[in-house]
Amino acid sequence: MARKFLFIVAGITVLVIAAMFALRIWSSQLSEFAFVPDSEFTPRPKVESGAYAGYDRWIARPGMGANDPAMWVPSGLEEDADALAVPVFFVHPTSYFEKAQWNAPDDDAKSRDLAALFVRGMASPFNKSVDVWAPRYRQATIGAFLTDKPEGQKALDLAYGDVLAAFDRFIATVDPKKPIVLSGHSQGAYHLRRLLRDRVAGKPLASRIAAAYLIGWPVAVDEDLPQTGLLACASPEQTGCIVSWLTVAEPADTEMLLAAWKRTKGLDGSSLDEARFVCTNPLTGKAGGAAPASANQGTLIPDIKGQSGALSPGKVSARCREDGFLSIGEVPDLGLGPYVMPGNNYHLFDVTLFWVNLRSDFIRRVKAWKPAA
Repeated sequence: MARKFLFIVAGITVLVIAAMFALRIWSSQLSEFAFVPDSEFTPRPKVESGAYAGYDRWIARPGMGANDPAMWVPSGLEEDADALAVPVFFVHPTSYFEKAQWNAPDDDAKSRDLAALFVRGMASPFNKSVDVWAPRYRQATIGAFLTDKPEGQKALDLAYGDVLAAFDRFIATVDPKKPIVLSGHSQGAYHLRRLLRDRVAGKPLASRIAAAYLIGWPVAVDEDLPQTGLLACASPEQTGCIVSWLTVAEPADTEMLLAAWKRTKGLDGSSLDEARFVCTNPLTGKAGGAAPASANQGTLIPDIKGQSGALSPGKVSARCREDGFLSIGEVPDLGLGPYVMPGNNYHLFDVTLFWVNLRSDFIRRVKAWKPAA
């Protein structure tokens, strides 16, 4: 299963990276032409939380057994067999890159398959718990992030409505006495920021958050954090806080990602033009700072030709730059080659570069969590 997974990921990643290269080398007008839908936004019926009562709208959830992609583990993982009793809510990144519609259709096979693969690679660090939930949602197409058209925000709002409905079902289903962990990457992290404001900040649920992992989308220090009701994680055993980073190698060109970010607004409604964002060092669990490659417990490195993959420790360092990005130094020799985005942007590998450290961070914060007195 692991061999098949990594082989398929390689093939699909080529398509994704080809799209990203086009975005980088073309003018903004051509990028919009290639990826932003030119049709009107079509409203769709709201999905209520009851729609998530079964299995159809979940990519992963308890009870799926061998078909649950979140339960995949790479070769080389050695740890005790004890599971953690903590529910995890994971929101996958964008897997719909078409311009035919503003939101992924429910029956789009390509985006569904890619979403499942993303869950397998990015939610698996959390499967020390067997209670991992990952909803299927009508995600906004990649073009929604590349335009100022109001349709783009409408598409993101529709996607967020699904995430919110899934979360409400998740909360209604899991044990109310247990802590919970939130995690998302890219578009998934974008939606979780808003969810924290709407469902966590100032509410009893805030006391149950062991950690929120908002990876691959910036969390603005002044414009977002106060609205979430949580602090940025400053120390490795802190709970009830946000972990976030965006990975680049040197020399880095961050223009494309920053442009997409600044098209949006902070959770407080203000401009992000001058905003600073959170950088957690995944090798230390601390805010900012640097750590050598020797602190990396294991990078998940795919063997494309051999259709396999394994964990390799001590390969990748990490340093939070002054601009908030997480630098891994000069381009590492990991065999990723063309799968890295333009500008030495390691966005697709935000999680896998630090797979074991993220797993350790999750375990540590869950064990450190204590119920409110």
